[in-house]
Amino acid sequence: MSFPVYLHVGSITIHPHLLFEALAYTVGFRLYLELRRHQGDRLQDFHRWWVIAAAAIGALLGGKLLFLFEDPRQTLQHIAQPALLFSGKTIVGTLIGGLFAVEFAKRRLGVTTRTGDLFALPLCAGIAIGRIGCFLTGTEDQTTGIATTLPWGINFGDGVRRHPTQIYEILFILLLAVVILMVSRRPHGDGGLFKIFMVGYFAFRLACDFLKPDIRVFAGLSSIQWACLAMLFYYSPDILRRIRGSPCGLDPSSPLNSEPHATQGLHVPQGINR
Repeated sequence: MSFPVYLHVGSITIHPHLLFEALAYTVGFRLYLELRRHQGDRLQDFHRWWVIAAAAIGALLGGKLLFLFEDPRQTLQHIAQPALLFSGKTIVGTLIGGLFAVEFAKRRLGVTTRTGDLFALPLCAGIAIGRIGCFLTGTEDQTTGIATTLPWGINFGDGVRRHPTQIYEILFILLLAVVILMVSRRPHGDGGLFKIFMVGYFAFRLACDFLKPDIRVFAGLSSIQWACLAMLFYYSPDILRRIRGSPCGLDPSSPLNSEPHATQGLHVPQGINR
């Protein structure tokens, strides 16, 4: 197999990122609508759409900013190049940017309802589908892992067998979705499912990114790993509460009951989706 793996429809060639990110948005949004129809929504439509708009803007900005901090030296060298503004983003950054943008919007709107649970499974679906596109893009996407001698290592076209970290992430996200689904069938506080998604994903990325050839900006960690650590610290009161055995580890005033956000920012085909 040669990478990227393009899809050919007649005379049209479609980049795998374009195809699978479009599928990710479509499936994720359709799943959200189905969950909202079956479970209801504690937010009024007016507030919901403002929250979604804030999430999309925050996700776009957050994903881009963290991407720029992945290699600060290179960013400073190319800061005047327009292409830098239109290529590359990080999923971790989009999650963080979306989270805080929604919190800001909710305060402005006077919304105190916690309804993030509706987005936990759609986020899982969107990321899993999107990572298929990352895998089929190969090293161009800069999401492949470091060299490995393990039997499942994959040569993405550069002659080096590497950890298929995109596959690792897909498998983890599917497992996380199963956990969220199981918890959803038991009594849980508002925001509990969203909390499981956020904490689980940040913890996974903190660990998995040791298998990636990222720039280590400080103390042997990449910018993405530092961002994951910061978010785990942000959620630490509720993580400790859950460890101690309180129901769902939730506190109504906790940041873990935060409003959800869009999975990723806007994508440019063949761009980097960290």
